Amino acid sequence: MSNFQDDDKNSDFLKDDKIEKSPLQERLEREEREIQEKRHKKKSGGGGKGGYLFTGFIGVIIGALLVWLMLPGLVNQMPGTSSTGKNETNINQVATEVTTDVTKAVDKTSAAVVGITNIQEVTSGGFWNPPTTTSQPAGSGSGVIYKIQGNTAFIVTNNHVIEGAKQLEVTMPDGSKEEAKLVGRDPWTDLAVISISSKDVKTVAKFGNSDVLKQGETVIAIGNPLGLEFYGSVTTGVVSGKDRSVPVDINGDGTVDWQQEVLQTDAAINPGNSGGALVNLAGDLVGINSMKIAESSVEGLGFSIPINSAIPIIEELEKNGEMNRPTMGISFVDLTDVPSFYQQETLKLPKDITTGVVITDVVNDSPASKAGAQQYDVIVEMDGKKIETAIDLRKHLYNNKKVGDKLTMKVYRQGKLVELSLTLTNSNTL
Repeated sequence: MSNFQDDDKNSDFLKDDKIEKSPLQERLEREEREIQEKRHKKKSGGGGKGGYLFTGFIGVIIGALLVWLMLPGLVNQMPGTSSTGKNETNINQVATEVTTDVTKAVDKTSAAVVGITNIQEVTSGGFWNPPTTTSQPAGSGSGVIYKIQGNTAFIVTNNHVIEGAKQLEVTMPDGSKEEAKLVGRDPWTDLAVISISSKDVKTVAKFGNSDVLKQGETVIAIGNPLGLEFYGSVTTGVVSGKDRSVPVDINGDGTVDWQQEVLQTDAAINPGNSGGALVNLAGDLVGINSMKIAESSVEGLGFSIPINSAIPIIEELEKNGEMNRPTMGISFVDLTDVPSFYQQETLKLPKDITTGVVITDVVNDSPASKAGAQQYDVIVEMDGKKIETAIDLRKHLYNNKKVGDKLTMKVYRQGKLVELSLTLTNSNTL
């Protein structure tokens, strides 16, 4: 067979576009087609870990949206909720009315404690403007209604609360205002009495007995600390001490003129409390709140004028408008204020005499003058009681003696002890 014949056969096969494949080739092609089909299916189905994660994330989002949409309906079915969809929490309250001895005492007396406003005239103006006078509140304090007589109610307070007032205004427990009149005042004991109409007065304080108070006994202070904004404030404490004495400068010259007898208490007493009530657990008035020691290093030192000391003053102020105190008609100074040189050379005192009161002047036609008292006499005794200071002298006269009483006193005159006797007179007559 020649080559030409083979070539003719090949040309005939190409023309018919048919290629005969071996069984091995067919198997390989079939496996390749299967692999391609599998890859196509994986791509179209998002196969692999990334596809699964993406599908899960989408599922979480859809689930959250479903829960959010269903939540309002679920809340209404939860315990402790109502069908309105609002969370209503029930709080149980117990209304217990507590009554103690303190509350009983306050109920009995607090309505008798009032506010007092001190209104003074103030002049203002400059070089180019004519002076003008206006009335302005200068301060405020407290007072206690203690008596009704006819159409008049009487109020006791402190002298320093009403001092210098052109007008006095009383604030009642219901907030109403009443114009008050000054009945009388006494700077020495820091007490004053004012009056108002009794038409709106519903409660009057009852005087107690301050002499029977015990140290450690509970007391209650009622007043208006820091002004009328805190009207009717109540503080409690105990009687810290009895028969206390507090030095007082009456005329503001920096020299102690008087020893005020007071009750000491740790019940809070602040500016504005002055003139307010100190009551015991029975609700009885046992003191008039007067002062406190206000220092950064001091706490709980308040003072009240014992009501037993205040009653005679109150009665005298009601009757006369002032205290008619007895007088000897002398001027005097403490011996301790005299230099030792003059004590020896001028007064000629024995060396063992270191305390007493020196007479610096004697008023003509006074009880002391009639009794023979002389300038530079040194008083050391009155009615058998030792006199060491001017405060001792005043306390003996003002607390123990009355106008018209007789008084005996011992004085040193040029080194010799002399006894004098005199009859006390009214200080207003000299």
